Amino acid sequence: MTGVPANTSILARTAAGTGWVIGWRIAARLIGLVNTLVLVRLLSPADFGLVALGSSFAQAIDALALIGIEDAVIRHRAPTTTLLNTAFTLGLLRSLLTASLAAALAWPAAAFFAEPRLSGVILTVAGSLVIDGLTNIGIVEFRSRFAFDKEFWLWTLPRLASLVFSIGAALLLRTYWALLIGITGHRVLRVLASYWMHPHRPRLTLAAWRELAGYSAWNWALGVVATLRNNADSVLIGRLMDSTHVGLFALGEELALLPTTELVQPLCRAAFSGFAAAQQTPAGVRETYARIVASALLVVLPAGLGLSLVAAPAVALALGPAWQAAVPLVQIMAVSGCVIVFSNVSNTLFRVVGLMRETFQVSLWSMAARVLLLLALLPVLGLPGGAVAVTAATAVEQALYLGLTLRRFDLTLTDFASRTWRIVLAAAVMTAVLALSGLGWHASVATTTGGRLAELADPILVGALTYVAVLLAAWWGCGRPAGAEADMLAVIRRLIRRV
Repeated sequence: MTGVPANTSILARTAAGTGWVIGWRIAARLIGLVNTLVLVRLLSPADFGLVALGSSFAQAIDALALIGIEDAVIRHRAPTTTLLNTAFTLGLLRSLLTASLAAALAWPAAAFFAEPRLSGVILTVAGSLVIDGLTNIGIVEFRSRFAFDKEFWLWTLPRLASLVFSIGAALLLRTYWALLIGITGHRVLRVLASYWMHPHRPRLTLAAWRELAGYSAWNWALGVVATLRNNADSVLIGRLMDSTHVGLFALGEELALLPTTELVQPLCRAAFSGFAAAQQTPAGVRETYARIVASALLVVLPAGLGLSLVAAPAVALALGPAWQAAVPLVQIMAVSGCVIVFSNVSNTLFRVVGLMRETFQVSLWSMAARVLLLLALLPVLGLPGGAVAVTAATAVEQALYLGLTLRRFDLTLTDFASRTWRIVLAAAVMTAVLALSGLGWHASVATTTGGRLAELADPILVGALTYVAVLLAAWWGCGRPAGAEADMLAVIRRLIRRV
């Protein structure tokens, strides 16, 4: 088994795993960027909105039956072949059940949203859910042994190949079916790759279902709440407005939350394995949690604020002039992406140590806040109101998770302040410099790709230099204490030595 040596410290193994997962996210984002840059010029916002609406509907049903099979196996100290085969069988049954339910509701959903084409989209996505259920359960071993390098290739190669499917289909069809062909092709290739890369051959059995039942039941409840929360915006916008607005909001939110999806989520995937390895010692869990949060903020906070500051030229460059209505959405929601690190890392820790009831309660409050705020603000402010609602609900969730974490793991706000105040100061100075100099939060006036690149280059360069200079100056002035800055410099030194 390749990956990180077993004698390496938990934090170092988590950092190395995070690097591989982030590498995959970067590769996937670059592939997706190429895909999007081509498709937005071949397809219309309505095409993207239609597929986003249908995918959200089908995947929401799928997530309603999410039972956390992989996480349950990783938490198990000595998973047997019978346990793996039981997990595979349960996962396949879940996929068949949710796909059947999605297919049965395809036509009622099309009637509800007054969009006849939606039924075909939902049926296609439902078929891809069944394909997902056939994935080789043996690949869960990659995560439990910190072999994230294998996951990198498992995820990257199928996505790269599926790029050919979607772009080729778009050139031939010029309809939303190109997006569906890309989605389905990617999932078929990923399933095939899972059997190619791992020797385990699953068999159908339910012999070990009791070992998975308790944890999986809580994961199911969490999946239901998370699905309702995360898809509330698509459903309400689709009902109150139309599929074009759904597409604008979906892509605006996707762009705004890039720091979360590309940095925090990969970190949490590796951190799950790290927390599982550290849970034998409470002090180790506390230290691992605090250092992970601080290290994540070191990157996510300036990235989220910076994205908000350059939203106009970023949207113009990435999506084109037809998507300028997404600019205020990115400006607002990118701010929420700065602080999601607290909920994501806390959620990961709670799931590892078994605080499932607390995780469920926080998710329930977060869902309620999101739905109520969307209902209140969408009719009054339109899509920007939806962005404000999502951002405010996110703030509520962060506060709840942070409070629970401090209480459960004997941490204090002083612990976090001592680790993060320099990061907050540097990010605040960066924001002020860009805003006051006119380099941030301004409209894009360039009409060419080169001009839009130039509009991005100046604020990115000035912002990065300002942030790094203030951060290092504050850290150096404090006597270079151990913390996020030292951890990041250690990672950079290791990378330089490897290169």
